[in-house]
Amino acid sequence: MIKVPFAIIGGSSTLSIPFPECMDDVNIISMDVVYPTPFGDSPPLTVFEVLPAARVKVVTCRMHGWMHDRSRAESSKQLFWVFGRMGVRNILAEGGVGSIHSAMKPGDIFIPDDYIDFSLRKDVSISNDYLLIMRDPVCPHLKDKVTDVTKDTGEYTVFSKGVYAVTEGRHFESRAEVRALAALGADAVGQSFSPEVYLAREIRACYCGLYLVVNFAEGVVDEWDYDAFKDLFYSESNKIGRILLDTIKALSGETKKECSCAKLRVETLLKKR
Repeated sequence: MIKVPFAIIGGSSTLSIPFPECMDDVNIISMDVVYPTPFGDSPPLTVFEVLPAARVKVVTCRMHGWMHDRSRAESSKQLFWVFGRMGVRNILAEGGVGSIHSAMKPGDIFIPDDYIDFSLRKDVSISNDYLLIMRDPVCPHLKDKVTDVTKDTGEYTVFSKGVYAVTEGRHFESRAEVRALAALGADAVGQSFSPEVYLAREIRACYCGLYLVVNFAEGVVDEWDYDAFKDLFYSESNKIGRILLDTIKALSGETKKECSCAKLRVETLLKKR
């Protein structure tokens, strides 16, 4: 299996374009390849190089690798098993979120540094060998780099600190649920931060998410507008794809700073001696 240092987990913000092949600075190595895993065949994965100089290899999937014929948990395990075998060490994810605060508006960018998991997908792992310490779930170095690249575009108001509340979906949340999330300290709500953040830690990879605010959560302001939601869904895809690729270029051209991400996976004590 080819060794690849970077992964992009594509979500709703690039779903409307043929990413990455539509970008003018990539070279496709393999397209929509399915790998066998202990949990079933993986979602289709594409490996490409970022051009021109560094030719850094990246593996990516569409819509978090979720497949209609299996659960999100199963898809996530298949995806990260392949990431682990490829030697992925840096993972960028993207998607859309609903804002829980009126100051963070549709069209803004949210780059969280913590989360609260209300999903039903907590017990998702590749093995039972490790204890995952989640005190710093987002790599501070990746977050700083994504933030800098996003701000440099001049296109977005960027919120680079905050709490992502993960819900199960596929429906949106009720007003009462949003009030409860706000009371617990959440800043935005979505459905795709976990179990990815756990599985990234399990394979000792650094993880960071870039999220386009696509609507206000229910009850934050007046009823959100579906047409505006749809326009954001389609209009920002190329910009988000460009931020992801430019972040990888920036990371590949420097010596990576030390972080604690890989050290926050330790051997479990729950095993026979």
